[in-house]
Amino acid sequence: MTFLELAERVLREQKRPLTANEIWTLATETGYDKQLNSEGKTPFLTLSAQIYVNAKDNPKSPFAQTNSRPKKFYLKSQASQLDLSDTAIAKESTVVKKKRFDYLEKDLHSYLTFYAYSRLRCYTKTINHSHSTKKEFGEWVHPDIVGCRFLFEDWKQEVYELSSSIGNISTQLLSFELKRELSSGNLRESFFQTVSNSSWANESYLVAAEISEEPDFRDELSRLSTSFGIGVIKLNLESSSEVIYPAKYREALDWETINKLTMNPDFKEFISNVKNDITSRKPHRKEYDQVQDLETLPLKRKTSA
Repeated sequence: MTFLELAERVLREQKRPLTANEIWTLATETGYDKQLNSEGKTPFLTLSAQIYVNAKDNPKSPFAQTNSRPKKFYLKSQASQLDLSDTAIAKESTVVKKKRFDYLEKDLHSYLTFYAYSRLRCYTKTINHSHSTKKEFGEWVHPDIVGCRFLFEDWKQEVYELSSSIGNISTQLLSFELKRELSSGNLRESFFQTVSNSSWANESYLVAAEISEEPDFRDELSRLSTSFGIGVIKLNLESSSEVIYPAKYREALDWETINKLTMNPDFKEFISNVKNDITSRKPHRKEYDQVQDLETLPLKRKTSA
């Protein structure tokens, strides 16, 4: 089965407009994905790209798309049987959105802490913006979470001493901006907030639990990531999270900005802890955010979100 055949089969059975993500989700639930003649690592992105291009550029395409955001696809042959009014599409999208956003951004911190420690070898600390003592620097100042990677943890004493004697860097600072969702509606604001808050670090990341799979959106996200060196992490709450776009490593830290960030006592404490851990050559995990076991991280649903 091809990706387009899979999409057509799902839409024919569902008899309603669906986003590319919804088509893929239903395909995996029914096992149709196992029938694909593909071994790609990101099949859902391939499906999204193929159906989007086919519906847009192929006059003989069996697919049509709505004008809503996100775009939904349906079969032209079923158009007369569907309610394609703006009101109907908007109503369905609103229901999906409410279901998606029934948790707070802060509920995601423990998931990022787990991923940063287990995959990025990074100790993290949450920065509480309300603790800042100065407000005149504007809205975008502090990252949501900062982290430190101690490269010397696995080094022998001789290697550490040699590294220190030649001025080699044995510690790296990371910065994370966390969002519940990334889509065309909030991409630019979220991205440039990350640039503003995180350009001082060796590595900077924009992290979200939900990231749109629309091809145009992904193209723009990729362009921005490449242009500014900001990495993007998809925080999966049910399985493995992943770095979608890697961060560009910066050799030099922006010490002026780091000094300004010490207006926040959480960040000031983080800097002090990193310095002490470098001196003692032993990271003290209790000084950073607690790393919980993944199985003990059931997301706490928030009806007020």
